[in-house]
Amino acid sequence: MSTARNASPAAAMKAVGWPPAWVRPASLVLAVLGLGVSAYLTYEHFTGSTTLACSENGIVNCGAVTKSQYAAIAGVPVALIGLLFYIGITLLCLPQLWGRSRGVDLLRLVSLGAGVLMVLWLVYAELFRIDRICLWCTSVHVITVVLFAVVAVAEAMRPIPVDR
Repeated sequence: MSTARNASPAAAMKAVGWPPAWVRPASLVLAVLGLGVSAYLTYEHFTGSTTLACSENGIVNCGAVTKSQYAAIAGVPVALIGLLFYIGITLLCLPQLWGRSRGVDLLRLVSLGAGVLMVLWLVYAELFRIDRICLWCTSVHVITVVLFAVVAVAEAMRPIPVDR
C-alpha cells in the first residue's frame, strides 16, 4: 500500500497542493475585513448610530437603513447577526483549518452560501423597501460575496479522491 493512501486527509490535500496558496491568506483577510466592518456596525447599533460616517441625505443614508424595520430579525439586530456570522467565518478561514476535515470545509462553504442569501435579502430590502443604501452595509455585502467566491473557487479546485 502506498503511503499517500494511508496519510491523513489533511496530509493528502497538502500533498496535492490544495487549497491553492492564495486561498488561505485571501480568505482570512476578507474574513477579518468583514469582522471589522460588522463590529463597527454593531457598535453603531448599540450606541445609537451617532458616529456613522455616512451621508444622511439622498439615496445613500446609513442612518435610514440601520434604523429601519429591516435592521432586526425577530428582535435581533442584523448588525449583531453579521458580527456573530463573521466571528464564525473568521475562525473557519484560519489557515490551519483549510483541508483539516471535509466537514469543516463544507461548513465554511455552506455558511458563506447562507451569508450570500442573507446579503440578497438585505440588498432587496435596501433597494426596494427602504429606498436607501448604506455604504458600510454594502461593504459587508461585497466582502461576503467575494469571500464566498474565493471559497467556492477553492472547492471547485479540490482534487477528487480516487479509490482503487
